[in-house]
Amino acid sequence: QEHLVESGGGLVQAGASLRLSCSGSLRSFSRWDMGWFRQDPGKAREVVATINWSGGTTYYVDSVKGRFTISRDNPKNTVYLQMDNLRPEDTGVYYCNLDPSVSGGFLDWGPGTQVTVSS
Repeated sequence: QEHLVESGGGLVQAGASLRLSCSGSLRSFSRWDMGWFRQDPGKAREVVATINWSGGTTYYVDSVKGRFTISRDNPKNTVYLQMDNLRPEDTGVYYCNLDPSVSGGFLDWGPGTQVTVSS
């Protein structure tokens, strides 16, 4: 069973940094474009950043451009999200999964990791 597990979240003050990690048993991990997603209570899950299979192309939602950096280590089957200069509006549960614009769908969602930014 393929699965992904996120880690690295926490409670921080505005302006702080966190580094999220996502790893799992995804077969042929290096073939897949991946993404980080955030879900706020009562709202739909939305994309935050994506990265192509090689790491050479990335996308960021406007609200995190210049503050977040997505990267990957294919030999370790891991995707990272470096989050700098965090803001209270970055608060939410963060998940990783396939980039659906390329894969056409998602794997089963992992547990996510909670990020809480206090003002």
